[in-house]
Amino acid sequence: MERTPFIDTHCHLDFAGNAVEIAAAYAACGGALSGTCDPRDFERVRAELARFAPRVRVGLGLHPWWVADGTCGEGEVALFERLAPAAPLISEVGLDFQPRRVDTRDVQIEAFERVCVASARPLGEGKAAGQLAPRPSAEFPRRIMSIHSSGAAMCTLDVLDRTGCLDACTCIFHWFSGSQEELTRAIESGCLFSVNERMLKTKRGRAYARAIPKGRLLIETDFPSKPTPMAIPQEVAPRLGRTMSLLAAARGDDERSLALAIAAASERLLLS
Repeated sequence: MERTPFIDTHCHLDFAGNAVEIAAAYAACGGALSGTCDPRDFERVRAELARFAPRVRVGLGLHPWWVADGTCGEGEVALFERLAPAAPLISEVGLDFQPRRVDTRDVQIEAFERVCVASARPLGEGKAAGQLAPRPSAEFPRRIMSIHSSGAAMCTLDVLDRTGCLDACTCIFHWFSGSQEELTRAIESGCLFSVNERMLKTKRGRAYARAIPKGRLLIETDFPSKPTPMAIPQEVAPRLGRTMSLLAAARGDDERSLALAIAAASERLLLS
């Protein structure tokens, strides 16, 4: 039987000291959409992993944690805006209003507004002379955006809506943890959702996995979750396999048919 490809739609290869080895493992099992947290890392990581394109793609990111703690300030937001015209994948961006970061709410919203305005512009608009923007697919419009929205899903949707990102981008909520009302609004707004093993081990995560339409589901690992000098390449495929098994069990779906459907949707994202 032909092996179903596993594509990780949210990971952080820039966190791995052996990123090339991990990227090779992803390319072998299916592929990956890998995010960055600081726009200063984007071009370096993209160049380092260019040999694995298009199976492994690197996203331009501005993580709300980095905004909240001051690691990324005005200079980094401006850098994101300069790099965005030629970046078809935006990952990881968003808002985090959990108690330890809620006092930076206004700073985060201002940065995320600017991220979204830049991301909603047509791909390639304002690019430097000689740069060629990738051609968007017919099915997935323009950019792909992988979004962090911890304790902030409604505000995140508000910003996506008023900046035009909901129409201009394929918006993917990574590890969605908002309320049922927020989930319903995100579904009705046309968003996709990437789910991971840890999410599916919670009661709420399993309930949300059942509520999200099959055609909007993707799988992710968020791996590595923090900087590490050495990640284990052999962990890549099993993590994705466990996530798929947990997702199928939560939904009561046939695992192979669900895996094929998610693989087809993920391939369109990967190659768009």
